[in-house]
Amino acid sequence: MKLHLVKSHNVENHISDNVKTLPPSGIREFFDIVYNTPDCISLGVGEPDFVTPWRISDSGIYAIKDGNTHYTSNRGLLELRQAIASHIKKNHGIEYNPETQVLITIGVSEGLDIALRSIVNPGDEIIYFEPCYVSYAATIKLAYGKAVTIATHFKDGFAIDIDAVKKAITSKTKAIMLNYPSNPTGASISKENLEAIAAIAIANNLIVISDEIYDAITYNGEHVSIISIPGMAERTIYLNGFSKAYAMTGWRLGYACGPEPIISAMNKIHQYTALCAPSIAQYAALEALQRGQRDVASMRSQYLKRRNFITARLNEMGLPCLPPKGAFYAFPDISSTGLSSREFALKLLKSHKVAVVPGTAFGNSYDNHIRCAYATSMEQLKEAMDRMEDFVNGL
Repeated sequence: MKLHLVKSHNVENHISDNVKTLPPSGIREFFDIVYNTPDCISLGVGEPDFVTPWRISDSGIYAIKDGNTHYTSNRGLLELRQAIASHIKKNHGIEYNPETQVLITIGVSEGLDIALRSIVNPGDEIIYFEPCYVSYAATIKLAYGKAVTIATHFKDGFAIDIDAVKKAITSKTKAIMLNYPSNPTGASISKENLEAIAAIAIANNLIVISDEIYDAITYNGEHVSIISIPGMAERTIYLNGFSKAYAMTGWRLGYACGPEPIISAMNKIHQYTALCAPSIAQYAALEALQRGQRDVASMRSQYLKRRNFITARLNEMGLPCLPPKGAFYAFPDISSTGLSSREFALKLLKSHKVAVVPGTAFGNSYDNHIRCAYATSMEQLKEAMDRMEDFVNGL
């Protein structure tokens, strides 16, 4: 049989203008290089190095053996939604109706996408805070909204400037997006700032989209959610999932909670574009919520040891780094090296085979930072820090 090579000409004009102008992910673009570097120690991918706890994996395996491999309700297994509602009530004191106010999604990424598409009309403005996860501006753009960026700064501990938020509000503002604990800084948010943002949202009739995927990986006291602030549960789309806390990244499971009209709108999109989240993953997630908290605590303890180690080493080698209050990322300042974040990352990778992410992946204002994920073994971290110190000393 003669092979026919598919050609690419004459189709570019058919690609959506909105997608054409969408930049590639700053993380994935860089790691195309990383994957082709043998013997590389990666501090780049935000993925737990732990294997999914056995009892959670077993629940997925038994779901297959028991034949629970069919579609679920569009909204997800009712038992899982009930467990999520109970989990949130226990942790935040808020009662969601599992039948109408909880939706199981394919990770928080899908939840964020359909949340924005559910509330945004073309030209609506969405406020978010940088540095931030790479998908925020992109998903706003794909929903035909306008991304309004407010920068946070190392010197302020990456805390939100409330006055800047007030000044950013216009007649077109639709929502404020939060992500705490933060990727990439590991910063948390004070209850005082949450209350200030809540007051702004209420006064201006805004929605808040709160991505709390790292809430269980909090080191300093208890995580406080904006939904626990009076008057906010009824105007917040609460997003969370199982990837980070339970080491379930590949299971691709998240959830959204919020007012019934918004969750129903999100479900409209979900039922056409995804139908339902994977049934097997849903059974595993049910086990995670019901009996996985000891595993979460154990992993969090290991992350804390790694955090203390990596921040101390980075500071010792002259790369100032704040101790993260949550998540598993360090975001040191590399200004002293005289290199841009991309130059630093590429040179470090080429000469010492350690992968980090340039700060510009998380916002154009962060060329003096790199992100180091400490979701890898202590042995690997020690070797990576030794190599990085050797690299810095040789500049």
